[in-house]
Amino acid sequence: MADDRIGGYADALLSVAAAEGASDLVEDELFRVAEAVRSNDELLATLTDRKLPVDRRQRVVEDLLGPQASPITTALVSMVVGTGRGGDLPAIVDRAVAKSAAGRNRALARVRSAVELSDDQKARLAAAIKASTGTDVEIRVVIDESLLGGLVTEIGDDVIDGSVRRRMAQLKETFS
Repeated sequence: MADDRIGGYADALLSVAAAEGASDLVEDELFRVAEAVRSNDELLATLTDRKLPVDRRQRVVEDLLGPQASPITTALVSMVVGTGRGGDLPAIVDRAVAKSAAGRNRALARVRSAVELSDDQKARLAAAIKASTGTDVEIRVVIDESLLGGLVTEIGDDVIDGSVRRRMAQLKETFS
């Protein structure tokens, strides 16, 4: 039941973005908002606090996104929060982005990096993933400042850990 609800919301977000002719922009912004909610317990608690009036929770969304996001993205996130699904927002967005990528015959690759990747770096990474797995991927970057360097890539349940921390651990094991 919850899975159907998440899928329904994901479909609605994609439909609105497509109808507005802003699918790529809205998907990217939604992904970033979902990551922010996922990584900030206080924000998640605020967006899901039923003691706060709905309009106050929506105002938090609008204040946070403000000029950082398109009005379409702000309205969609506000709608999800307003319907009491703020806690499901990361799952809804994950489903929407994955469905959209699948519609383009690609898998979603969630890449954690200490720094933003250029378009060229994303293209080279996508090509390297395709060469090693045979799968076309759509890269979505999450900035993770806790990484010293390198990348951690998740494609479905598969994790490719190319972080500096992992490489250092491997070296330590080799010399132990």
